[in-house]
Amino acid sequence: MLGVWDDNQEVSASVAIQIPPKDPSVEPYVSGGMFDQRVWNQVARIPHGRLATYGQIADLIGAFGCARQVGWALRRLKLPSTVPWHRVVNAQGRISMSLSREGSDWIQRDLLLAEGIPVDAEGRLPLRQFLWHPDAHAGD
Repeated sequence: MLGVWDDNQEVSASVAIQIPPKDPSVEPYVSGGMFDQRVWNQVARIPHGRLATYGQIADLIGAFGCARQVGWALRRLKLPSTVPWHRVVNAQGRISMSLSREGSDWIQRDLLLAEGIPVDAEGRLPLRQFLWHPDAHAGD
């Protein structure tokens, strides 16, 4: 069942992966790759053991309302990466699980667990407890 962490889950090779088309309304934000670089630079500031949301990162770089585009920018990172992409989750405090992530959702889960952030069987995290507040941390 998609959406539930199950160590015995297998994904059929016949599942078609569909990538949504670009949203032309955000094209000014993403032209030239500068958007990706701004996202990666901001995400690199998230301390070990802390979480941020896609929308929070969008707001911090001045791209209000572009949470989805933050997710796509993180998806374009080459793995392994020194950018701690795994510390960014959705606004509901969950790992965004999808077959189109090609297993990176499982990698994200393992990396968060290794940092001491609990993840339940449905990919939920205690966001309020681990949320990064950049203004509250000197040097962040």
